[in-house]
Amino acid sequence: MLPFTVRFRAGLSVSEQVLYAVRKAIAMGQLRPGDAFPSVRVLSQELRINPNTAHKVVAALVAEGSLEVRPGLGTAVAAAPAPSKALRRQLLGDDVERLVVDAKMLSLDLIDVLGAVEAHWQRLQRGKP
Repeated sequence: MLPFTVRFRAGLSVSEQVLYAVRKAIAMGQLRPGDAFPSVRVLSQELRINPNTAHKVVAALVAEGSLEVRPGLGTAVAAAPAPSKALRRQLLGDDVERLVVDAKMLSLDLIDVLGAVEAHWQRLQRGKP
């Protein structure tokens, strides 16, 4: 059984959806530094995804520093580095832009978007998916 859940949605990249689910599990504390991470084979079998896609996910998480490979021991959740505030803002830049564009396409006001962000923030703080 995987330590995170993925709700696959049509029209979105499978690998991006799995990456999001893992990042969310780390942000919520479901996956903590030092926790063992499933192998590529287990990921592909449990999620019923192509092994190449599972490998792509693990490689991306290792490259971004979310996972670390321990030779002979397997892959584990890495300790979160402390990037600068400017770097953290930069990392969110594309996602924030997508959120703003989507909100504008839906004719939402800034106050509605901020309220939605705050509601999701609070839900994650409480540890609810």
